[in-house]
Order: sequence, then structure tokens, then C-alpha cells
Amino acid sequence: MRPPAPIPRLARSRSRPAGCLEPTPARLEGLPKQALGAIVSSHMVSRRAFLAGSVTLLAAPLGAEADAQEHKAGNVPRIGFLSAAPLSSIPARIEAFRKGLRDLSYVEGQNIVIEWRAADDKWDRLPDLAAELVRLQVAVIVTAEGPAALAAKRVTQRVPIVMGQSGDPVALGAVVSLAHPGGNVTGLTTLATDLPGKQVQLLKEAVPKLLRLATLSNPVDPLSAAALRHAETTVRALGLQLQAVEVRDPKEFVEAFSVMTRAGAGGLVVLPDPMFLTQRARIAELAAKNRLPAIYGIPEHAEAGGLMAYAASRSDLFRRAATYVDKILKGAKPADLPVEQPTKFELIINLKTAKALGLTIPPSLLLRADQVIE
Repeated sequence: MRPPAPIPRLARSRSRPAGCLEPTPARLEGLPKQALGAIVSSHMVSRRAFLAGSVTLLAAPLGAEADAQEHKAGNVPRIGFLSAAPLSSIPARIEAFRKGLRDLSYVEGQNIVIEWRAADDKWDRLPDLAAELVRLQVAVIVTAEGPAALAAKRVTQRVPIVMGQSGDPVALGAVVSLAHPGGNVTGLTTLATDLPGKQVQLLKEAVPKLLRLATLSNPVDPLSAAALRHAETTVRALGLQLQAVEVRDPKEFVEAFSVMTRAGAGGLVVLPDPMFLTQRARIAELAAKNRLPAIYGIPEHAEAGGLMAYAASRSDLFRRAATYVDKILKGAKPADLPVEQPTKFELIINLKTAKALGLTIPPSLLLRADQVIE
């Protein structure tokens, strides 16, 4: 609210109605003290009443304007966005979500408000952040990962939750089934049962002499065990040996890569994890230092210096998440909206990293790449 404007100083009027006399010294001479006090007091009270009325008149439009603005803001849908990873680590996904909203005529700050919250890889903060969004009375919560969706569901069964992505939401316990979510959670999943196996095949194609393969996973992520099983199936089918390595904290990365090197690993599959995404530059640096060709399950890893990435397009998923928000704002129930599986996958190859590792990527693989970083 703007401060009230200064009250203008009023000029004295030279003409007065009958009976309204200015208490000048000349007119006050000879009056008793009691009468004199009454006149002065009456004059001061009238002046104070005038000043108070002026302030009220000046303040009224400002208060009305503030009330109108508050009423207008109250009619704008409020959306919560919850991420386990720092928002700075997922800029492409955020922009894709915003673009999806714009395509549906929602403009942030105009006809929609977004409350952004991130746990910055401290997963124990997710329930508190989800509870904060509920207290803000958001109309829907969009989650950036499976763990964020699960945390939000544990906090509220009333507020609709849209997964921007998740691994296996059924195994996670977020939904009853993909076709019939059965609660307040729906959205999109990166679930593709052959994805980790496909990553193993692509790495073997890029490194034909590969004999021993390492995997890097975070056991804190409830979906890592299932992803690891899928990778193991393909490893055995290709006749490779497997070295499974787990990391729970960024401080463990150096030792993890030392374990891989000592075991004679000739390649690495990094399974998807929010903490790995945040530490993607560090992981790429250690892979290069230990001369380990690596493939990742999140596209941003290749952009940060990883050799290859094969994954569902996160940008496509988050763009489509906006359509779920739109449907829910228009009255649809999450239980009636089936969870969608990915339809667009991306193969990204970083030729600069390949050159540093002394690898020559087969032309057949380059032709299938959706993006080649040079």
C-alpha cells in the first residue's frame, strides 16, 4: 500500500456564513476566561475532526484498491511444484512445463501462480515441503520425481498430485495401477521395462571389446533395485560380468570409482537418481579420470560431459504434465486420469567425451542419435 498523500494546507476564507466568526484576538478581548476556553476548544475540535475526515477520504481508495487486488489474486489458480533435486539442476524440465502451460493459455504470474519448492537432495525435507504447499491451499501439486510424489501422497490424500515423471509408480506405491490410479495421484512415468537393458546394449555397441560392466545406483531410491535387475538380465544375456556399486552420498563417489577400476570394469551404466542428476558434472569428471565409458538414464548427464544417455525425453514428459494440470483445474479427478508411459526416447552422444576417451563411435550408432554433442 502506498503511504497517504500529504493533506493540502487550506487557505483561509475571507467570507464566512452568518454566525461563523473567526476567533481573532480583537473579538476575544473582554470575554470571561471560561467563555474564551470554550471557544478555543470548540475551534480545535472542529479542526481535528476535519483532519481525521481528510485522512479517511484519502485512505479509503487505497484500501479498496488493495482489497480488489487481493480478490483478483484469490481467483488465480495456485499450483505447487515439488522437486527432490535442486531446481537449478532441472531447467529444461521446468521450461518444458511452463511451455506446456503457455500452450494451454496459462501464463505464470498472470492467470496462474506456481509455488516452487525443492529439497535440494535432502529427501527428508520432502514431507515438510509438501505440507507447506498444502497449507498454501494449492489446487494441484506437480512432482519432479517419484520420491517427491510419494512424499506428497503421504502428506495429503485430498490435493491432486501430478507426477511429471516417475520410475514405476505402482511399485513405488503412488498408484494402484497405471490404467486406474485409484487415488489422488496420476501423471507420467518413465517406466519402460527394457530401458536399462537397452542402455547396456548401446554401451556394448559403442565399446565392442567390453567384458566387464559396472553399474552405479543409489539404494536409497526405492526404484533402483528394479532398474538394477533389468540391467543384470541383459548383462547375463550378452555374456558380460557385472560389478554393482552403490552410492548414498556424494562423498562416496571417489571410492566408488576406485572400486570399479580395481574390479577391471570397462564400462559403466549410471542408473537414474535425483542425487546423481545434481552431481552429474562430478560423475562425468570421475568417469573421464578413470577412463570409463558411461551411459546414463537421464539426458542431462550427456550434456554435462557424460559419454552417452538413453532415456525417455524429460522435456516431453513435463510438457505433457501441463495437460494433466489443465484437466484437473477444469474438474477432472486424478483417479479417472490414467498414468501415461513415455512415447518419446532420446539417444544423446557426446563426441567430445568420446574423443577424450579414445573411442570411435560406430557410424550406425551416430545415425540413430537424436542429438550429437561435438
